[in-house]
Amino acid sequence: MKNRHILTPYFLDQQEPGLQPLAQGDWYLNKPELPEGETQIRMGTLYQGIADFVADASAEGERPISIAGDCCTTIGVLAGLQRAGLDVTLIWFDAHGDFNTWETSPSGFLGGMPLAMITGRGEQTITGAVGLKSLDDHNVILTDGRDLDPGEREALERSSVTHLEDPLMLLERALPAGSLYVHFDTDILDPVEAPAMNYLAEGGPSSHQLARVFKYLADSSQVAAVSMSSWNPEMDKGGKTEQLCMRLFGTLAGW
Repeated sequence: MKNRHILTPYFLDQQEPGLQPLAQGDWYLNKPELPEGETQIRMGTLYQGIADFVADASAEGERPISIAGDCCTTIGVLAGLQRAGLDVTLIWFDAHGDFNTWETSPSGFLGGMPLAMITGRGEQTITGAVGLKSLDDHNVILTDGRDLDPGEREALERSSVTHLEDPLMLLERALPAGSLYVHFDTDILDPVEAPAMNYLAEGGPSSHQLARVFKYLADSSQVAAVSMSSWNPEMDKGGKTEQLCMRLFGTLAGW
């Protein structure tokens, strides 16, 4: 399947210029003029562009590939897949659960809430802006999620989301039937290998282990969309983390 790429050089509603050099000649650069006001409204405007791009690419038989500075952009990707009529299972690679709501989050950080939003929990301003229909828990696989807040952990345990604490466990089970949407938050990696992350979590899989899992998914021919939440470019002196993450992402995207 031919890939079609979109780069959104933002962290939440703020531009992240360090990501823009990643864009290659045929990539779509998602940089709309955002309205003044509430962060969620600005993010909803930003994600409209992602949803439109993904819907068009999918409808034309191409695979959307999204890179951005945070995980909330997955809301736009998933909304676009739904517009194109795709019913997907979401496989979420992350050191964190991103399953917080306003009630469970100690910090109130929106970037720790997107998986909860996608499954219909908590904050819904952004999902409403792009017309996202809540994804059933049974269509979500969280892998790793080693760093959870207490209330977040409790909510995840009460949910029907499949939580695989080790990404290698994916190699031991049959993949769900139908199309897959795979999201890769780069902070899942062991910070010894990839230190340029805003929210480091001790431990995690090695790049070699993750490459095995990504190749398994790519070889399945079921992956309908791929997204990546990036490292922090300002922290990446010498580009070590970028090089490693882009190589892994290339394996997943079938570059």
